[in-house]
Amino acid sequence: MDEFIFWSRRRGYKSRCEICGREANDISAALKVCATCVRERFTEARPYLAAAHARIRREHGLPPHPPQDKEGFKCNDCGNECRIPPGEKGFCGLVENSGEKLVRRFGTPERGLLSWYYDPLPTNCVPADFCAGSSGAGYPKWCRTPRGDIGYYNLSIFLGSCTYNCLFCQNYSFHELTAAGSPTISAAQLAERADERVGCACYFGGDPSSQMPFVIASAEMMLEKARREGRILRVCLETNLSMNRSSLERFTELSLGSGGGVKADLKCWSSEILYALSGIEHRRAYENFSWLARRHRERPEVPLARASTLLVPGYVDDEEIRALASFIADLDPTIPYSLLAFHPLYHMEDMPFTRREDAERYLRICREEGLEKVRIGNPWLLA
Repeated sequence: MDEFIFWSRRRGYKSRCEICGREANDISAALKVCATCVRERFTEARPYLAAAHARIRREHGLPPHPPQDKEGFKCNDCGNECRIPPGEKGFCGLVENSGEKLVRRFGTPERGLLSWYYDPLPTNCVPADFCAGSSGAGYPKWCRTPRGDIGYYNLSIFLGSCTYNCLFCQNYSFHELTAAGSPTISAAQLAERADERVGCACYFGGDPSSQMPFVIASAEMMLEKARREGRILRVCLETNLSMNRSSLERFTELSLGSGGGVKADLKCWSSEILYALSGIEHRRAYENFSWLARRHRERPEVPLARASTLLVPGYVDDEEIRALASFIADLDPTIPYSLLAFHPLYHMEDMPFTRREDAERYLRICREEGLEKVRIGNPWLLA
């Protein structure tokens, strides 16, 4: 970000919407359009939004949008459904059209693009209040003590690629891995890291949806090893949920049968705001979440489906939260939902933190819509 804009915004500078002319500190300097105009005047707003995403994607050597070449090979691994022209790569940067066939360079059982580390339990993961390893839910079947797996570790697996282009990304360092093509590890090698000290393995990123063949293969190997050794091991996913349905179904079985969960990062509700914030136009995440919710009650002691939303000031507002809460409650009001305070980073570094009064109002809205397990996930960041 331009240094003048960054420091000016810290001193109370307001950006101006290029369409309606309104000035406010919750209008993104990168997008140049306010949320009202994004929703209500999308045709006018779209060129500004597209330009912002294209500029950012070019910085990372990635396609400006999911390619849709009529003569290209189609990749069905995620909701982008790229049609990749010869010699080019898909939106995630991992799948290429070699001219004769599609080639997945990373995210295969032989080659995952990621970094990993051991995180002591209980962790600070978003759904920690509801998971077995940190809360003790489902003891003794799914964890080792009534307080969780105290003294054990979460194998944290940071996937180095993504299927979205979120301007507010809280883990944008994944781009370094995508660009470098390293570090890499095989599914078998990663499974060995899930040793007797590990109570759970969590895939996040970036986003796991970009490397699901690797994710599934490594999780299967971990669980088989734990089964042979007679120990508890949970596998979890934190994801934008844009993978193809068959991949989600396979991982859900692994998670359901191990005491783990699938946490969906639902960015917003309206398609217009989704495009503004992430550069994505499909609704795969919401379709997948609807399917996941139907499996939710099969293991009530440890919630399978979980959801969260980052409260981006000015864009994820009352309208977006009410629609999301209604969507989740209609599926199953017992699904845990975490509202996350926004921390200014990446290409929205100029934006303000989420205000406490806004977060508390969103909490009330969620309860009004019928959600039973809603919380503010990181209140220490509220302004």
